[in-house]
Amino acid sequence: MPSLLRPAVEILSPAGSETCLAAALQAGADAVYFGVEGFNLRAHASNFTVDRVPEVVAAAREHHAKAYLVVNSIIYEDELDSLDALLASAAAANIDAVIAWDMAVMQAAQRHGVPVMFSTQASVSNSEAMQFYHAQFGVTRFVLARECSLEHIRAIRHRLDTAGLAHVEIEAFAHGAMCVAISGRCFMSYEQHGKSANRGECLQPCRREYGIMSTDGKSAYTLGNDYVMSPKDLCTLPFIEQLLEAGVHSFKIEGRNRNPEYVSLTTRAYRRVIDFYLANHLRSDDWRSGFQAIKDEEMQRLQSVYHRGFSDGFYQGKPVAEWTQGRSSAATRKKLHLGRVLNYYAQPSVAHIRIEDHGISTGDELMIQGPTTGVVTLTCDGMRLDESPIDTAKPGDEITLIVPAPVRRGDTAFVRVPQA
Repeated sequence: MPSLLRPAVEILSPAGSETCLAAALQAGADAVYFGVEGFNLRAHASNFTVDRVPEVVAAAREHHAKAYLVVNSIIYEDELDSLDALLASAAAANIDAVIAWDMAVMQAAQRHGVPVMFSTQASVSNSEAMQFYHAQFGVTRFVLARECSLEHIRAIRHRLDTAGLAHVEIEAFAHGAMCVAISGRCFMSYEQHGKSANRGECLQPCRREYGIMSTDGKSAYTLGNDYVMSPKDLCTLPFIEQLLEAGVHSFKIEGRNRNPEYVSLTTRAYRRVIDFYLANHLRSDDWRSGFQAIKDEEMQRLQSVYHRGFSDGFYQGKPVAEWTQGRSSAATRKKLHLGRVLNYYAQPSVAHIRIEDHGISTGDELMIQGPTTGVVTLTCDGMRLDESPIDTAKPGDEITLIVPAPVRRGDTAFVRVPQA
């Protein structure tokens, strides 16, 4: 079921690890998507084991959220028995849905009574295809091909509604990495390294800088400043209301290979902006100025975590020259390892932290992460060393400071500083 007291619009966040799962749920995700070892397109993520699927579902339920299992890789003949066992386990864990596109997965899901969401890997981009798969397999949600524009989405939604299929949901990517290949079906990594993107093993050779050389080998050129096969990241926050008005039900944040602060800050940003829109756009004539102010604030936060520069994707038309400028992140801030939480005292909400690698000062932005804690951010308004107030702390010091939410012994603490 959707999160309690929230409208029927879903924010779907990535859970590539236990800490990211907690970060997404605590940040207000209505649903999380995750993979298990094998059978998903993020083989390098800290995927969960099959026996831990019930734990993921239980964690989601505690936050009144849904849990979707990603089974979107291509399936080989010798994997059919393992696939069936996986779907049986997912059904026993009461998973809310499986994200898939291979017909073998679709049929296994049907056998075990697990709902299927059609993955973007299927490149569904029109209402006729959606009606076919709905009729044949009972699919009620489609993750549209990334190449669909806002105009396409509006037309698809209208056709579905006219056909009496208002219950069929449209899911669209809202934020995160984009692939140069059509709906991510790329063979470049497989050709160069024997690691298939369609099996979740992509080594992303497209993200590197390339040159061109004359056939006689006498002349060589670097292809300017742009990485011509490495698109910028998608960011729909500046025009999120257009996607809402076009009929998108679920807003997917890409990033099962990204870090917990990315998951936390991105989920919170879309949660805050979408909630404000839904609460105000029909009730007030002057909501737009406040809406824009909130979007501006959240865009600053999004700029602070890992990204390759931002693009509108295909939503406003075909992107032209929307390439990254390098292999590194364009984030405005970076995190430095600070130390470890030694203890937490609930009554005064105080954390006891050992400073290990980097000093801090009053006014610094701190971030504490852990598999149960998720991500807790705070500004250091003051700290104590041996019960005495201090303004700075250095490696070797053990400090105490007030934190806004519970943390746990063993959690990792970071300080966030401007990117040089």
